[in-house]
Amino acid sequence: MAKVGTIELARISARGVVQGVGFRPFVYQLATKYNLKGWVCNTSEDVKIEVQGESKDVKHFLSELQDNVPPLASIEHITVTYHPPVDYTSFEIRHSIAEEGKYQLVSPDIATCPACLKEIFSPKDRRYHYPFTNCTNCGPRFTIIEDIPYDRPKTTMRSFIMCPDCQAEYDNPLDRRFHAQPNACPKCGPRLELLDARGNHVETSDVIAAASQLLKNGKILAIKGLGGFLLACDATSEKAIQLLRQRKRRPFKPLAIMIADMEEARRHCYISEAEEKLLTSQQSPIVLIRWKPESTVCQAVAPNLKYLGVMLPYTPLHHILLREMGLPLVMTSGNISEEPIAKDNDETIRRLSGIADYFLVHNRDIYARYDDSVTVIERGEVQLTRRARSYAPYPIHLPFTAKQVLGCGAEEKNTFCLTKDSYAFISQHIGDMENLETLEHFQNTLALYKKLFRIEPEIIAYDLHPEYLPTKYALELGSQFSHLKLVPVQHHHAHIVSCMVDNNVENPVIGVALDGTGYGSDGHIWGGEFLVADYKAFQRMGHLEYLPLPGGSVAIKRPYRTAIGYLLKLLGEDSLSTKLAFLKQVDAVEIELIKRQIQTGLNSPLNSSLGRLFDAVSALIDVRGEIDYEGQAAVELEMIAYDAGDDSYPYSITEHDGTNIIQLKELLSAIVKDLYQGVSKATISARFHNTVAQMICEMCQLIARKTGINRVALSGGVFQNRLLLRKVVPLLESTGFSVLTHKQVPCNDGGISLGQAVIANFS
Repeated sequence: MAKVGTIELARISARGVVQGVGFRPFVYQLATKYNLKGWVCNTSEDVKIEVQGESKDVKHFLSELQDNVPPLASIEHITVTYHPPVDYTSFEIRHSIAEEGKYQLVSPDIATCPACLKEIFSPKDRRYHYPFTNCTNCGPRFTIIEDIPYDRPKTTMRSFIMCPDCQAEYDNPLDRRFHAQPNACPKCGPRLELLDARGNHVETSDVIAAASQLLKNGKILAIKGLGGFLLACDATSEKAIQLLRQRKRRPFKPLAIMIADMEEARRHCYISEAEEKLLTSQQSPIVLIRWKPESTVCQAVAPNLKYLGVMLPYTPLHHILLREMGLPLVMTSGNISEEPIAKDNDETIRRLSGIADYFLVHNRDIYARYDDSVTVIERGEVQLTRRARSYAPYPIHLPFTAKQVLGCGAEEKNTFCLTKDSYAFISQHIGDMENLETLEHFQNTLALYKKLFRIEPEIIAYDLHPEYLPTKYALELGSQFSHLKLVPVQHHHAHIVSCMVDNNVENPVIGVALDGTGYGSDGHIWGGEFLVADYKAFQRMGHLEYLPLPGGSVAIKRPYRTAIGYLLKLLGEDSLSTKLAFLKQVDAVEIELIKRQIQTGLNSPLNSSLGRLFDAVSALIDVRGEIDYEGQAAVELEMIAYDAGDDSYPYSITEHDGTNIIQLKELLSAIVKDLYQGVSKATISARFHNTVAQMICEMCQLIARKTGINRVALSGGVFQNRLLLRKVVPLLESTGFSVLTHKQVPCNDGGISLGQAVIANFS
């Protein structure tokens, strides 16, 4: 350590989320507080700092630098070296430095902070009712960034020239808007405009008041938000909601709602302390919360469900509109079916003109599409169902140093994952890869991540299913670039590894991977899998018995076909009794066709899926025979269950070539018997959930005896079933298992890309 008297110079590098979050003004104020000289600046890799002063003051500075960072900042790594003092006379904030090949973490978009909210609703403030108010503690980040370092010229705000007042804030290190790149006001910033269904300007003196009145009148509006357009209507109007469903071609899939504040939210939902904390957090995601029967939100928002997807306003525009409305609003993605969310004004008018009556637009461009994140609180912890706004692109930390790998993800709920150093950068929710529009969204977002984080993949990981669009994309890349290493990854192995990484676990686990569909190593459809797995490999230790899906993908859309197929295979033709209510709704010709498919095996692929078993039971007891959205039959089966104590159904486990197989004949036979005896659907559902929990625990115990492993990882879309999860986890823990569940990434296919990328790192 070089010193002249008691004066020393410290050279510091801070890495993490340290740009666009008020970190440099924080450093400036801290240096001023301790009378230190030197400078601070952004680079493409980090924030570099030099401070010079009394040894004790430098020590205090370094302590506070790590312990008292701004709310949105997160220091991942800090290095300090000491050097001979130089002739600094002041402390300054220097211009950013772009460095070839270097990268840094990028902040997600963040909900409006209390200070900005106070300004928005203060009549004497110059930003009163300004819908684009923000500061270094809130507002758009990822959705407007085109490249790093994070400076205004590299964002979609570059076309807005700040007025003198805004420029003064931006230049003042003591102001909370110092270098807030989206900084603006009514004089110089983005502006709202109301358009009709054809895209024509609607003249009005108050755009938000006019939009509010249209919503109160039952109209559907497309509203431009942070990462795209949301379709909005009055959540208390049955007519408006049904019209939206009809136009959006979404008859049953639940819709999210936005509510003005916590006081209003409590009128509609039972809200725990943890749920309130999540609702009001800087992420402000959609939270699935227990719905009150007396709520005025129409049942049509989430038909047959007990949970309501609720979010609070997270932009100034939302806050102003919701206060003006005085009513909760449906706020659902601006798209048709599973297309990507619309983000550009012209594109939106073209795509949504058949859905929206009016468009509430603005002239700040969105660079990256960004859906709302969806979360639940289970056992006091946050679990993500959809990871997008306010979470991505913040990385998952890896317990190893990674190669540069691309995991292409799954067909449904697609995300991709890029790894580098100790980070896994999982994309925001892309969607179901069923069309070219979604593939284009995938490719554009991938290009952005590669640019921001300076990643050029050398390994490409993909799902085994040959017909998945991400798989075809990976294989096409491999054919174009011969230097790329291609690694096929089994779907359920990826599920388990994603859960392991989510929990920072490296040693082998018993993996319970339960979902609807995953391509198996033997060419069959898997989905009820019990594995022993680590990052390198897996062994299939057990599964549900193979049963036919008559019609293949048709059976997924029509669970009654699955139920009939299972009955025929396990109980024979005599089981198709006219006493079974669900059969009365199936055409006799179709039943005969299903019989022939089961007899011949024609277009009846074998599957071991627990998701399909849930579907079959739901159809069998006449809860849901045809579905409008993925998992609907299972979700509605869960919703009707009530506490039936420990009652359950029989099943058996056999062993074949060292693999344990769950046999389902006794289970289905017992359910049919209950139906004949008039047992309620609610009781049957509860008993079935109890049975599945017992199956899982017994299989894990059998595997533990063979392997000595006592840690279980639960993954796959079936574990979105909150009732099942609440039964399984305590049951496993009571028998001595340590249980891993998802937290940072979804248990559904949104987490597959992470598992793929990690497995490929060890290939």
